[in-house]
Amino acid sequence: MSTEHTGFCPVYRAIGVLQEKWVLHIVRSLLDGEKGFNELARAVGGCNSATLTQRLEHLEQLNIISKRTEDSHGKLARSVYSLTPAGRQLQSVIDAIDAWGRDHLQRPVPDAQSA
Repeated sequence: MSTEHTGFCPVYRAIGVLQEKWVLHIVRSLLDGEKGFNELARAVGGCNSATLTQRLEHLEQLNIISKRTEDSHGKLARSVYSLTPAGRQLQSVIDAIDAWGRDHLQRPVPDAQSA
C-alpha cells in the first residue's frame, strides 16, 4: 500500500483534521450542547486559550462548529460555540472511539500511595 497521497483521500484528510490536539475533545464537549468560550475551556481542560482559539477558528472554517456572539448588555460580547450538522455527525466517531477504548484499554490502577 502506498503512503504517498497524490490525489484527494478523504480518510487521509479527515485524520489530518481530527488528529490535531484538542479537536476531538472540543467536539466531544460540544456534543452535550452549545458552550461559551470559558465553559468550553473548562470542559476541554488543559488547553491554553491561544490554542483553543486557534482550534475553534479552524473548526469554524471547516464548518464543523459555528460561533455566534451574544450581546451581554454593555459587557464584552460572549462567543457561543455549537456543532454544525457536519460536526454532529462526528458523534459516531466519538462512539466508535469510546467502544474501542472500553474493549481494549484498561482503567489505570490507582497508585498505592495515592489511595
